Amino acid sequence: MGSKSLFFFAILSISLAFSLPPAFAENEEITGTDPGLVMNFYKDSCPQAEDIIKEQVKLLYKRHKNTAFSWLRNIFHDCAVQSCDASLLLDSTRRSLSEKETDRSFGLRNFRYLDTIKEAVERECPGVVSCSDILVLSARDGIVSLGGPYIPLKTGRRDGRKSRAEILEEYLPDHNESMSVVLDRFSAIGINTPGVVALLGAHSVGRTHCVKLVHRLYPEVDPELNPDHVEHMLHKCPDTIPDPKAVQYVRNDRGTPMVLDNNYYRNILDNKGLLIVDHQLAADKRTKPYVKKMAKSQDYFFKEFGRAITILSENNPLTGTKGEIRKQCSVVNKHD
Repeated sequence: MGSKSLFFFAILSISLAFSLPPAFAENEEITGTDPGLVMNFYKDSCPQAEDIIKEQVKLLYKRHKNTAFSWLRNIFHDCAVQSCDASLLLDSTRRSLSEKETDRSFGLRNFRYLDTIKEAVERECPGVVSCSDILVLSARDGIVSLGGPYIPLKTGRRDGRKSRAEILEEYLPDHNESMSVVLDRFSAIGINTPGVVALLGAHSVGRTHCVKLVHRLYPEVDPELNPDHVEHMLHKCPDTIPDPKAVQYVRNDRGTPMVLDNNYYRNILDNKGLLIVDHQLAADKRTKPYVKKMAKSQDYFFKEFGRAITILSENNPLTGTKGEIRKQCSVVNKHD
């Protein structure tokens, strides 16, 4: 073979190497086949998936009203920590503590009912629908059960294979954190100030355990608390050191405790917020204007709430061939 032919062959080989799809280079997957998150991702692979999840959420809510609060909390506790990949649902193993068993997940429950939803979907389409999509869609439908807005959410997430218990503190703001920390944590995932104010409107429903409140009552009552509300709080939380396993709670909103609405904002402007973060939200000059606006307009609250939930649900998901579709939401799949 002449020198010109050799040169041409070398150039051709280099050109082919660069033009071959990634599947031919070191066995990587073809990235072009990953659609990412899309609306109605399961329309071909499991057309009934979203209807099954919605029906299960309705049935569970009829039997156990507090499941809807759980679904709403789940999306925050899972998606705010690095990735919306159902790492929250994993059980502890001999090697690692699960997220849901840390102190920061205190009060989270009803995980067994998520298994109920997963089992219903598996009967229709085995191995197709991820636990992370079930977690997100159950939150969406739970919000509707509580009288909140319907929020169209994309699907196509896959499940992670590790818990993130050791880094929760880096991502989840605590109820005693400064407003600057709270705003910074959410800003890191793209949620702006009105979005943060709207997300905290989830405190409109459910209840707060006395463990998280007693520091505002004992040894002295926090002077920022509305005196009319203090008597009720003292009645519900009579112990300076409550038993965390005891049923000692205060309703977040005594007026409409089962309804996701803008009553929360009127309450915190009246110094009836239970947590430090509630009080700060109504007092901080960066957030107070939005609190006032949401107190006046439920439509505005719902609009910002829907936008914030959407951003939260799309935080760094695993899609395409990343992660897996768990057979059981509490354990990773076994690989031979």
